[in-house]
Parts: sequence; C-alpha cells; structure tokens
Amino acid sequence: MTEQFKNDDNIPDSPRRRTLLGLGTALAGAAMLPGAAAAATSAATKAKGAFPKGFLWGAAIAGHQAEGDNVNSDAWLLENVQPTEFKEPSGAGVDHYRLFDQDIGMLAQAGLNTFRFSIEWARVEPVEGLFSIAALEHYRDVLEACRKRGVRTMVSFNHFVNPRWFAARGGWEAEGAAGLFARYCDKVARHLGHLIDYATTFNEPNLPRLLFGIPGPLSGMADNPRMKGMLASAARASGSDKFSAWLFGDLDKIQAGLLQGHAAAYQAIKAARPQLPVGFSIAIADDQAVGDPAMRDRKRAIAYEPWFKAISEHGDFFGVQTYTRELVGPEGVLPPPKDAVMTSAHMEYYPQALEATLRYTAQHVKVPLYVTENGTSTDDDSQRVAYINTAVAGVANVLKDGIDVRGYVHWSLLDNFEWIFGYGPRFGLIDVDRKTMKRTAKPSLAVLGRIARANRI
Repeated sequence: MTEQFKNDDNIPDSPRRRTLLGLGTALAGAAMLPGAAAAATSAATKAKGAFPKGFLWGAAIAGHQAEGDNVNSDAWLLENVQPTEFKEPSGAGVDHYRLFDQDIGMLAQAGLNTFRFSIEWARVEPVEGLFSIAALEHYRDVLEACRKRGVRTMVSFNHFVNPRWFAARGGWEAEGAAGLFARYCDKVARHLGHLIDYATTFNEPNLPRLLFGIPGPLSGMADNPRMKGMLASAARASGSDKFSAWLFGDLDKIQAGLLQGHAAAYQAIKAARPQLPVGFSIAIADDQAVGDPAMRDRKRAIAYEPWFKAISEHGDFFGVQTYTRELVGPEGVLPPPKDAVMTSAHMEYYPQALEATLRYTAQHVKVPLYVTENGTSTDDDSQRVAYINTAVAGVANVLKDGIDVRGYVHWSLLDNFEWIFGYGPRFGLIDVDRKTMKRTAKPSLAVLGRIARANRI
C-alpha cells in the first residue's frame, strides 16, 4: 500500500477517498443493519413457498480474483506498475487454479447446484493468435469437476480482465477488438462448449457508464493524475502508445467496442454450440430518485438501456448483479444518508435492493432473468446470513408476481482478491487462510445450501 493511499484513506472527505468509495459501491456490496436478522426472518415468512423446479442455486468466483498468477493479463500489469491504484497485487490469488476441485466439492457438499466462474482469456490466448491447449484443458478439468458432482456451470468468457497484448493495442477502443474477442470465444466454445450449461459473454460491461456516466463521486476519475500515471506506466511497459484497460478510457469507444464484442461473440458461440444459452450480466443498483427523477432516469438510460437493447437482439437470458442502492438527486449520485449503516467497505447495507432491481429489469427485458451476483462484504458472517435471507426473500416475492427469475448465484464462493481494495473486503461463503490456503466453510454456506436443498425459504 502506498503512503498516499493510506493517508488519503484516513481523510474523511478527500477526493481520493470519494473516488475509492464510489468505485467500491459498484464493484462490491453492503454490510449489516442492526436488527436485520429479524427483518430478514419477517421477509422470509411473507415469502413462503417453493421456488420453481430446476431453480439454480449457486456461488461465483472470477478467474483473476481467485486463481492467482494471471501474469499475462492487463490487470496483473496494472497492479504491479508504479504508480498504481491497487492496494496490493493479486499475486497467488487464493490458489483456486490448483484447488478448484476442493472448492467445487465444498460448494456441492453444501447443497448448491451451480458454479459460476470465468475462463481467463489471458491464459487461453497469452500471445495474440497463439492459443494454449494446456489452459483449455485445465478449464475442461474444472468443468468436469462440476459435472461429476451434478453441478451446473455458468461460464463468463470475460470477467473484466483481458490479455495484456489486447490492452496494449488499445483494448475495446481499438478497431478489430470485437473480432479478436469472437475468435477467442469460438475457440473456447468449440473446445469446451459441450460441458457448459450457461455462457455469458461479459461480466458487467456497463460498469464504466454506471460509474462515470453522470455526475457523482467518480466524475473526475478519468482526469486523476494517479490513474493517468498508472496507464502511462503500463503503456511504457508494453511498448504501446495506448494501453486501455477494462474500465478506463474513452467511454463512448469502450461501450461501442463492448456492444460489438457481445454481438460478435454471441454469434460465434452459437455457431459452435447452437443449443447453449448465451447472455451477459450487468451491474444494476437500486436507483432511487431524491426529488426530480430526471437525473435518475438519465442514469438508467446511460448505464442500462443500451444493454437492455443488446439482449433483445442477441441474448437468451440476462444476468442481474445487485449489491446496494444509489440515491440520485437533480445534480447526480448522492452519498448514502447520514444515518445509514455502512459496511467496513463503506457501502450502505441494503439487501432489499435486489427485489427492486429485478422488478425494474423485468419491465425492460423479456428473456429469463438470473441473479448472477449478490452478496455483502463483512467479517461477521451472521450479517451475511441475514443479507442472504432478505435478498432471497425478495426473489421469492418477484416470483410470486410472475417475474421469470430462474436462479440465484451468490458472490462470492471464496474470500478473494477484490480489485483496487486487494484482499481486505470479504465476500466469501468460504474463508481462505492466504498463508496456508486452507479453506473453512462459513455458516452462511450451510444456510444458503439448506435453502438450495429444500428449494424454498
């Protein structure tokens, strides 16, 4: 951790602190209100009844955050240059690349029936045009580990991270990006598609617009000298004139590239495996207008509506990823209320956001919905239990009203790397001792597993 990071983190209202906390709101989750366990129990009681047969109950990880040593990725480089926005590098991760069978076994033994994970493009195509059969076969082993336990697989072809060579040629801003991504997706689908149950092209491709689309805590982040310095250092290290990572760059060009990338990837995967359901997941906050709703509606139009349109053109299902709410006033995104209870990661606890975002999404999306991420960062697992109970009760409520939700996948299976915040936030159902890599199931894993086995609250 740099001195600047530590010093600014102790200043209650520094620009850097507002930047980091705002980014955390989108990337992470929320913590626990006093008395939330009682509220969750009450909500669960109101939402009695079974979930539909075949409902997916699962937990998720992402390759870069859990596997470790993703050395050919753009994120690895950004973590290790100076200056950097990352509190610490991902390093060995939580050794999921080696211990995946144990992790999947713990998931299945608890009673969950779905594992969501990402295949890392930087491992499969570490050099442009050269594909690693060893990496593809590793992911075959992961998929087979799920299959032998009756666990369904929900695979992200891209979870934020790209190959270093792709970022060095301009990332999603560059000409030809969509074709390169589609080529990789074709390779994976032809090699492994018969073992995949659900495929998502992208994880939260709307995140740049969600963070930077309207005035708020992150509005000036693109002009942050430290951020510019990090990207400039990565460009020099890559011998590149333009290093564009998954989150920072020209927002219009990045969004256009991602939209083209999804369409091209969807077609490539379908050509290889016509019966494989393909969609994507986006980050959605429970946007609540304070006063005039015009700015809230503008935020929704910028952050979500292009992706609602994209799924209507190329998509079989839609992933909803919700952690908390955002208050939006006439001038932009507002801080949480002064009396809000916050997590250790400085986000408002608001698990009822999931029900609200499912209802909002269902008004705009006509394909089946899956909750592909939902959870909270806390060191008190009883808080996570209450969060799960409240959120799952919200899913039951929307099902009673006829909204087509077909799964709930919790973030995350493991305590793992959480981007610029390093290993501080703890979202996992399973604790990992990073010195020994020993796994210990938390009570919340058993709670979610009991719900999954019963298929009811």
